[in-house]
Amino acid sequence: MKKTILPLLLLCSYSVIGQTDELTPREIAYRDSIALLNNTNATIANSQEAYNKGIAAFGKKDYSGAIKNFESSISYDPKFTAAYYNKGIAENAAEKYVEAKGTFDNLLKIDPSYSKAYFQRARAYQGLNDYLNSEKDYEKSISIDPKNANAYYNYGTLRFLQKDYNDAIKYFTKAIEMNKEFAFAYNDRGSCYRMMDNYPKAIADYEEAARKNPNLAFVLNNIGTTKKKMKDYTGSLAAFSRAISIDPNFHLAYNNRGVTLMEQGKLADAQKDFEKAISINANYAPAYSNLAAIYFKQKNYKKSAELSTKALEKDPAYAEAYINRGMAKEMLRDANGACEDWNKAKEMGAEIGQNLFSANCN
Repeated sequence: MKKTILPLLLLCSYSVIGQTDELTPREIAYRDSIALLNNTNATIANSQEAYNKGIAAFGKKDYSGAIKNFESSISYDPKFTAAYYNKGIAENAAEKYVEAKGTFDNLLKIDPSYSKAYFQRARAYQGLNDYLNSEKDYEKSISIDPKNANAYYNYGTLRFLQKDYNDAIKYFTKAIEMNKEFAFAYNDRGSCYRMMDNYPKAIADYEEAARKNPNLAFVLNNIGTTKKKMKDYTGSLAAFSRAISIDPNFHLAYNNRGVTLMEQGKLADAQKDFEKAISINANYAPAYSNLAAIYFKQKNYKKSAELSTKALEKDPAYAEAYINRGMAKEMLRDANGACEDWNKAKEMGAEIGQNLFSANCN
């Protein structure tokens, strides 16, 4: 029996080995390349799936989820530049500027000519208050893509933050030349003019921004604050009211309209606006301080002091609240407390605090 079985086993064994040995080198290479291609396709599919999930999460403003999915996409495909780019954008949106900078560093190692990566890394530097490197990256982005209106615009905002309003105007103007419908650029150029006390030019730019995009409530708020500086109270109130009609939860517009009404002696209407601002944003210190001013005018000094204290609880660095509380304390016969508050306001650089302290506390 053994003599019968053994040759059969050997024949089977030879048959199996023969199938492999009979492949030519070219056929073996083809077989291996197909296996590699299948693995590569699976890796790319996994990377793309994670990337798409990241895009979906970003669209829902789920920045943490987006970052996590873009990281997964990159782990499958370490040279997927779009995943790096969008991961960095998500990190900027989440104000994770250190991480964003690192992401764009890695992207630019892969593709040093990626102009938008320089633009976004400049935003990260800007978030880190590293203005020098931010400027370099904006300049690099512009040198690679001189028609990118957003790069000129962001460079302008950087100049604005550094109070270089003339240079900011130059870059905002360039952005407008690139994109005639750039409402934000008109608005921010208007803010440069306002900071330079050129109110007519500021109004012209704000109004152009409003024409380009009538749904920007903050532009109308800027028109209102500028017209108030020009003593055009009717125009100011109309602009604030339009801003509120666009965004009924715009607490800044309620507060600013209240200030305008208060200056006109319309205390009841002003009080309603300050209270509305607080109901929308309970942490907005200026509205508490302004409401304190209303109660002071109504000779309710205790309530005025309480509201001023509330404002300082929300923002301990709000000098106006120290001034108002000091005035209320003075009327409540707390001279020492009044001087302490005015001195605090003076230390914060408030001119009114300096004047009150000098006149009453020496």
